[in-house]
Amino acid sequence: MRPILFRLFIIATLFTACSSEKNTFTNRVFHNTTSRYNAVFYSQQILDEIEDAIEKDHREDYSQVLPIFFPIDSGLIDQNADKLKDIREFASKAIEWHKISKWVDDSYFFLGMADYYEAKFDDASNTFRYLNVNSKKKRVRHKSLIQLMRQFTDLNNYDDAAYVIDYLSKETGINKENRYHLYKNLAYYYDKRGDVNGKIGALDRALELTKDKKEKSRINFILAQLYQREGLDNLAYSYYNESLKGNPPYERSFFAQLFAQQVAELNKSRDVKRVRDYYDNLYKDSKNLDLRDVILYEKALFELKMDDVEEAENLLIRAAKEEGRNPLQKGYIYQKLAEISYEIKKDFRSTKYYLDSALANIRPTDVIYAEVNEKKGIFDSYVIHFETISKNDSLIRLAQMSPEEQGLVAEMFIKQEEQRLIREAEEKAMPKSTGIFDNLLAFGGRGSGESFYFDNSVAMQQGSIDFYRNWGSRPLDDNWRRNVQGFQADRGTTTSDSEDVSDMDQSQLENENPLLGQIPDIESLLAQIPKTEKEINALKLGLEESYFELGKLLFFDFKEPEISIEYLESLITTYPNSNKKAEAYYILFLANEEINGNANLYAQRLNREFPESPFTYSVNNPDAVKGNQAFLESSRKYKEAYEQYYAGNYSDSRNLIRSTLESYPLTKNTDRLLLLDIMVSGKIDDQDRYKSRLENYIQTTENPELVKMARNMLLALTGEKGQDLDQTETISKEETVEEEKVEEIEEEIKSEEDSPYRENPDQTHIFVISLSADKAKESKNLLADLETFHMQNFASARLRTGNMNLNREEVIFIVSPFSNAEKALSYRDKFMNDFNSNSLEPSDKENCFLISIGNFQELNRRKNLNEYRQFYRSVYQ
Repeated sequence: MRPILFRLFIIATLFTACSSEKNTFTNRVFHNTTSRYNAVFYSQQILDEIEDAIEKDHREDYSQVLPIFFPIDSGLIDQNADKLKDIREFASKAIEWHKISKWVDDSYFFLGMADYYEAKFDDASNTFRYLNVNSKKKRVRHKSLIQLMRQFTDLNNYDDAAYVIDYLSKETGINKENRYHLYKNLAYYYDKRGDVNGKIGALDRALELTKDKKEKSRINFILAQLYQREGLDNLAYSYYNESLKGNPPYERSFFAQLFAQQVAELNKSRDVKRVRDYYDNLYKDSKNLDLRDVILYEKALFELKMDDVEEAENLLIRAAKEEGRNPLQKGYIYQKLAEISYEIKKDFRSTKYYLDSALANIRPTDVIYAEVNEKKGIFDSYVIHFETISKNDSLIRLAQMSPEEQGLVAEMFIKQEEQRLIREAEEKAMPKSTGIFDNLLAFGGRGSGESFYFDNSVAMQQGSIDFYRNWGSRPLDDNWRRNVQGFQADRGTTTSDSEDVSDMDQSQLENENPLLGQIPDIESLLAQIPKTEKEINALKLGLEESYFELGKLLFFDFKEPEISIEYLESLITTYPNSNKKAEAYYILFLANEEINGNANLYAQRLNREFPESPFTYSVNNPDAVKGNQAFLESSRKYKEAYEQYYAGNYSDSRNLIRSTLESYPLTKNTDRLLLLDIMVSGKIDDQDRYKSRLENYIQTTENPELVKMARNMLLALTGEKGQDLDQTETISKEETVEEEKVEEIEEEIKSEEDSPYRENPDQTHIFVISLSADKAKESKNLLADLETFHMQNFASARLRTGNMNLNREEVIFIVSPFSNAEKALSYRDKFMNDFNSNSLEPSDKENCFLISIGNFQELNRRKNLNEYRQFYRSVYQ
């Protein structure tokens, strides 16, 4: 009986211990044990798994200083939603079932961490604040405050983060683990604030407090990078060597050794051959097979320091062809090639294509994206106008030749294309280093140097060209000669009754024989040559515009006044009646001033040929007020002049307009003032002058609304169908006076001055869909719907889609890139009218917006959508 009674006693004791109401010793032992080794243990284990997944998902960019914390990707958090749900269940049960346990506060902390990772910041903040006030355990209180500090730093809420830092600095009894996390978060705070010294100091303290070898290695590497950028090479070398301890990943170990050698010897060594040998040995090492692009890139940087630009460029081109681990490295390679082309070789066309290649390998969230995009817009414009000049000029010259001469030029071009293809085949067939098996095959008649036809790429290319020259486009069919009876003697093309070939889809032919897409035929080349005077004039108009736009671009954006002068001189020489002549003179005046040329010549021409032009006023009044103050004053004067005009005081209105243009010659109001002056001309000048001024204004003004108004005025004058003049003037007054109230202008100027965003219509733009975090989780098909929409409407635009957390409360879906604001606006209109998705409501579509890449980087730093929307409404809507 005794064993049975003993067992019953144990069961009864355990049964009574399960109660969470009785605070007895037995109860406390049971609940503490159960809570710790079930809820808390499993919650911590799952949290560690999520943080490990975040670390593995992150791709380190060793060209930049490594981040303190691994970035949190919303997509990864969505994938781990079930694990976060498990943490909530474990923690909630521990709180509910084990109320008298000493691990309740830890369970609350896990609930706060689950909210933090799911971007529920208000809930997370409330939980951490609650623990700080109510927890009796310093360990938990301090841990909660440190996590609250990180959350504030994430959200750029630096004042609150600083308050927490100050509060913790006065706390005592912070254990070693929490002190480590405190200093690591402090480094993160200083990093976000751009305080390098504070970041270094905090990381040094964190390094002293951790025993985790893996963590020590990474912190040492970050410190080495920081010291290297500060020019403290000795310290950097020491920390790079320290980062090699603790069995770091091979890639970090590789970069630590590479950068350590750079700061210690490579950058300072006079033994150039030894440095080059060092890179060559790294390249040959089989362990570095996936890092060869990095090695060639670093060697290219060294050659640039040695002023061997040609060798550096060759190395970068080789690096671009290497397979690598990190696509972003290709972005750095192409970016460096673009820099060489632009800054050293002044080859703007190559720069554009290198920047295109760089963008193909980087994402909008990458550090270098903004810089590359900012440059790309002006190079896109350059190439468009440069190629327009090259093409149109050639076509116009060809149009002046006889048909026989045109045919000879076309044949010569085709021969050059054939020779180019053969040269490319020869380059591909360049002998590579052969191994023993290649040599054995060579002795057997199948080596790389054998003349066997299908092993000889040059012979195959030559054969394809000869076949195409003799027989033309042929599908890969058996007995093709029997199917086609007629051939042209010169190119071997089929006669019109040859249905087998003529009905075949051309793209299918080109897929079967890629040569067809590379060698044009004479007919297609001759068809491009303009035949009529109308076609030639259209080409000349394109030339005129491109000469002007290139001259303008080269002066203002590329800072190349001498090249700008060449294009603008060509414009005014070739097209003396160009409607851009006044502005061309003005830019020539500025460019000659910059190079100490004959600027006065163009000032005289402006005064002689365009005495009433705002550009003339600007030249004559170099000390005129500019910027927002000029805009404000000219707006006030414009309002006064319009009131004088509307009251019938036309002479007073004109005098006020002219004095305003002289005092503030080039502002956003200039086009409005000029149109008002033309309206005055319609009242007091003869009709011919009025008509001439309207026609010239329509040709030279870029504002579409003002051009539309001027067209209506011209239609009213000529008697054609359109609005009459009085109606136009009434509309103009009602709309303009309403828009140009001085108070509103002052408000706009204040807003512009306060706003961190700037109007950049020529920059690359992004289209953004903003959703709440909860709504984004439900919108799983949105990206797929966007891809379908793009395939149907923008198949050739190569648009890319993606999503990211703007902050913990908002997720943005991105469509990019658009080369300028105009194309982005066109996309927005199409999107608003035609895009349908179950993931978006009409109100969500209304909240979509456009943003230039420069402003996107600013938005990504500030995380304040409402602030940007105010700017967006004033600029884009």
